[in-house]
Amino acid sequence: MSSLPLVQSCTPLARPTLSDAQAAELEQVFKALADRHRVKLLNLLVRADDQAVCVCDLVETLQLKQPAVSYHLKQLVDAGLVTRQRRGTYSYYRLAPGALSGVAALLAEQTELAQAGRPA
Repeated sequence: MSSLPLVQSCTPLARPTLSDAQAAELEQVFKALADRHRVKLLNLLVRADDQAVCVCDLVETLQLKQPAVSYHLKQLVDAGLVTRQRRGTYSYYRLAPGALSGVAALLAEQTELAQAGRPA
């Protein structure tokens, strides 16, 4: 009967590659995306093909009240995923340039690093 090698329990498996600031930024993004209405809003803005969309159009599409849509959009703006532009009494929203690619790059980097550290 062969014995298995011991693994030191206090040895870290990997070094963190995210700074505290990057982790906090991703946390805010994930919190913003932790709601189905916000995910739907983001999807609508992605499909708008870089065109600004009036909040009034989003209200009708999502069948939510305007204050609820505005609240969800504010969460997306605060997370840096969406930009807002005031035009008179209306607000227009669009996907923030590079917002999704920045998050995807951080996640892809983490996945590649994790896979590189796995034994074959």
